[in-house]
Amino acid sequence: MRKFQLMIKAQEIKITGLVQGVGFRPFIYRLAHKHHLKGFVENNNLGVRVIIEGIANELNSFTKDIIPEAPQASSIDHISSLEIAVRHFDSFAIEKSSSVSDAVTEVSPDISVCPDCLNDMKYQERRINYPFTNCTNCGPRFTIIKDLPYDRAKTTMHEFEMCPECNKEYTNVLDRRFHAQPVACKNCGPEYTLYYKEHKTNDISTIIDSCCNLLEQNKIVAIKGLGGYHLACSAFHDTTIRQLRERKNREGKPFALMFRDLDAAEEYLFIDNDEKELLTSWQKPITLLKIKKELAPSISINLNTVGAMLPYMPFHYQLFEKLKIPAIVLTSGNISDEPIVIDNNEALERLGHISDAVITYNRDIHNRTDDSVAMVTNGKSRVIRRSRSYVPSPIRLHLDTESIFAAGAELVNCFCIGKGNQAIMSQHIGDLKNLETLDFYTESAQRFERLFRFKPEIVACDMHPDYLSTRYAKSLGLPIVETQHHHAHIASCMAEHKLDEDVIGLSFDGTGYGDDGHIWGGEFFVCNLNNYQRMAHFEYIPQPGGDLVTKQPWRMMLSYLHHYFGNDILTKHANLFNGIPMQDAEMVLSMIEKGINCPLTSSAGRLFDAVAALIDVCKTASYHAEPPMRLESVATDSSLFYPYESGKIVNMKKTFEGIINDLNQHVDVSLISGKFHNTVVHIIVDQVRWISEQTKIKTVVLSGGSFQNRILLKKVEDLLNDSTFAVFSQSAIPSNDGGIALGQLAIAAKRRALGLI
Repeated sequence: MRKFQLMIKAQEIKITGLVQGVGFRPFIYRLAHKHHLKGFVENNNLGVRVIIEGIANELNSFTKDIIPEAPQASSIDHISSLEIAVRHFDSFAIEKSSSVSDAVTEVSPDISVCPDCLNDMKYQERRINYPFTNCTNCGPRFTIIKDLPYDRAKTTMHEFEMCPECNKEYTNVLDRRFHAQPVACKNCGPEYTLYYKEHKTNDISTIIDSCCNLLEQNKIVAIKGLGGYHLACSAFHDTTIRQLRERKNREGKPFALMFRDLDAAEEYLFIDNDEKELLTSWQKPITLLKIKKELAPSISINLNTVGAMLPYMPFHYQLFEKLKIPAIVLTSGNISDEPIVIDNNEALERLGHISDAVITYNRDIHNRTDDSVAMVTNGKSRVIRRSRSYVPSPIRLHLDTESIFAAGAELVNCFCIGKGNQAIMSQHIGDLKNLETLDFYTESAQRFERLFRFKPEIVACDMHPDYLSTRYAKSLGLPIVETQHHHAHIASCMAEHKLDEDVIGLSFDGTGYGDDGHIWGGEFFVCNLNNYQRMAHFEYIPQPGGDLVTKQPWRMMLSYLHHYFGNDILTKHANLFNGIPMQDAEMVLSMIEKGINCPLTSSAGRLFDAVAALIDVCKTASYHAEPPMRLESVATDSSLFYPYESGKIVNMKKTFEGIINDLNQHVDVSLISGKFHNTVVHIIVDQVRWISEQTKIKTVVLSGGSFQNRILLKKVEDLLNDSTFAVFSQSAIPSNDGGIALGQLAIAAKRRALGLI
């Protein structure tokens, strides 16, 4: 007996990471039983704590199995193990959650419905056709949580009292619905309601049939999703899609599609294996894919790509089971540039004017989240808009980020908070250009403070004085760390890859406030997380009308032509201005010559705008970044490129001469676009080699919205990776301004660590 007792050992195991709301405790329970161990597991706001005892070799096997066998949606950051005294437990149990400090565990993002729950909707009596079926492996999480620890009473499910059958599942440690906080069935859970004309119904079969009929009859339907409302219509009826654009005030920006299944998507889109993996992942993001077979032309106007996703809610699967068409437009339920609608009454009032019917449900959305958007470049997934199913999973840094709030940028805003060595990014907020979006920003910042027990002590923001995010940061009355926009871009990529060294940083985007008061955006830095040196940049060009050039890219074309070829361009190159009223062109030329409202810009984005207008791909734009998107879309692959002059100032005169010569020779614009892309790639490679020769630095970091251009990113990576450089680009965090806050946070954390704050 004494010998047997000596074989028994006990450990305290602490697991941090995304380990709550993903079925982790039941997983630990089953694993303990598998290895004949005793003790208990509990959630607390630090993570998961396990007290476990048994035979030594079984304890070792138990610990080794945790990472490889963990639930799909979990993400383990760290496991620590400490040998403790044996307490001779009788069994293994799951204890009630506890709160032990102001530190927090991770909050699970929302998880797309799992195959087991879809099966239950077919065969489990209480859940047949029940559209809120979920378990510990799937369902709403972040969108319904109000506070931690993650328990039902602290979610928007608190008002739905579990029926005896659901409660039995919830309390049965061997059931996959054990402590699944949104657990429900048709006897006790939320329900959908259809509002159509003057009638409403709660019968789900009637709702699905009616929705199918409306979509097949080319009507528009507002449907409540996980993180907000969507507007849906057929993907095959152009008149309806144009009508949706008009009602939603969304002139040209592409619409997202939802396909019935992967087979349907592959009929209409080119999907390689990496894209297939992204499209079918548990996050189910909108994935940018090339068009194979045309749908309605107004879905993705003048582009060769479209954003596509697969069903991720039970309702979506129910809908496509009966819907006769294989794809629908599914776009954010809002008026253009406003936050996505989450309130039922607001949906009926505001979306009711856009749609022919409104489908709601009676569980509140606490944290609104748009659909996430991603793409694959060079075999690697790249998040473009980080929201549903990604937020609020943190980014782990090798820096102390505690109590730092990073306000983010003006466009596609996300903010970021620091907890320990984690950076917790907000969901996609949007462009901070109206009161509604600013209110959403403020509300979300306050909710993150409460949810993550966060008290800001330092605020990082963009140095641009007029950004609303900067004004909000300064209104907090805390010590401020102002960061240069493009340094923050590079720092964001460095933080994602845990880099803390001198790098050659390339930041290419549309706009950012520079140290000299000019607009930067085509920047070559040598920098680290603390500081930066501007080594080179694209030549300064007047930006006539300021931000108006983003809507009228022909203004930048005119400015480049005037800069390189003089005052007589309107007569000498009159053919290039077809479609532009001559009085408008003369007015802009006069502005440039007199220096009226013509800030100087080195922006790569404005360069792409100018070329898109020059080759008549996009002279006027209806949405952000349309000209470079269309320029990329028409480009054909070749090895040709135009001449240029590199150095501390990159001069594009010879490039523009080459483009104009090709236009006069009637060279196809697709080849011109391809040659232009190659030119920018060659400029980048030349500049990197030149800077490396001076500095001996071999680490290259790419960031900024221009590196969402797949041609640019792939070719730059390929050419530099083939040499002696280590090249880093962004994947988990957007390279556009949606990633700026992470860079601001990292800069502030580094400066604090150096004692500079």
